[in-house]
Amino acid sequence: MPVFSAYAPGKIILFGEHAVVYGRPAVAVPVQQVQARAVVEPDLRAPSGQVRLQANAINLNQTLAELPPGQPLAAAVHAVLAALAIGKPPACTIRVTSTIPVAAGLGSGAAVTVAVMRAFSAFLGRPLTDEQVCALAFEIEKLYHGTPSGIDNTVITYAQPVYFIQGQPIKTLRVVEGFSMVIGDSGVKSPTAVSVGDVRRAWQAQHDWFEALFSRIGELAQEACHLLEHGPSRPLGALMDENHALLQEIGVSSPELDKLVQAARQAGAWGAKLSGGGRGGNMIALADAETAGQVVQALQAAGAVRTLVTEVK
Repeated sequence: MPVFSAYAPGKIILFGEHAVVYGRPAVAVPVQQVQARAVVEPDLRAPSGQVRLQANAINLNQTLAELPPGQPLAAAVHAVLAALAIGKPPACTIRVTSTIPVAAGLGSGAAVTVAVMRAFSAFLGRPLTDEQVCALAFEIEKLYHGTPSGIDNTVITYAQPVYFIQGQPIKTLRVVEGFSMVIGDSGVKSPTAVSVGDVRRAWQAQHDWFEALFSRIGELAQEACHLLEHGPSRPLGALMDENHALLQEIGVSSPELDKLVQAARQAGAWGAKLSGGGRGGNMIALADAETAGQVVQALQAAGAVRTLVTEVK
């Protein structure tokens, strides 16, 4: 049997994080410069049905039978087998690698899941459709994030900019006026499930106030969708600045993120905000191609542990 491999990009949320969990729209784009990869190859020496999972980044080298069903990589494999109604697959090894930083708002968990599902289903001779991958990956996202919105698995599965409302049909976006986006990593690890859980408890305690904040964030995402599809792009910066202020009010920013956001603005970015769960991880800044280099230098001087420039188009 041949070897099968699959890739999945990272993702970044432009507008709408946290509010998207409560039914408001969000806008996200794929980040192709970082990727997860899964390679599946047959193991002719192993007994039929044995699936070995290897991921050096998390010191994983175990068979599917040795892992608890709730382990995310194991759950992804089980989900494929269940979807295809296969009880005993050919013996194989699944190797997983990723250049996507973990707990940084770049969708590392969803990307690994999507890559594994695509490579494994292809190895089994029955490649899953995008719709199947997206739906199954959403279930695995619950293991990572508790109450995910579904935006990570959606933008990563389809590898296109998306306008997303939970429970509604996916809308992919055609960006008419491209721009540069600088991603700055604060270096602070912050699992999304923790911040999402904290926001939920705060929302329960101050329901009306949080609902008003979520609604305004949703309006910003709607305005951003219109600008992306019809132009111009530069006003997206002001929307981004307001979105960051609202996320500060929600309580998911941090001194490190605020410092990077301010540095990007002072360096000439159109606008900047945190991205993802917050409390750490990444922030993003929008700029034109000429200004992006200045923003990178400013972020590095302000303490960003890594920076990445990607084009949104």
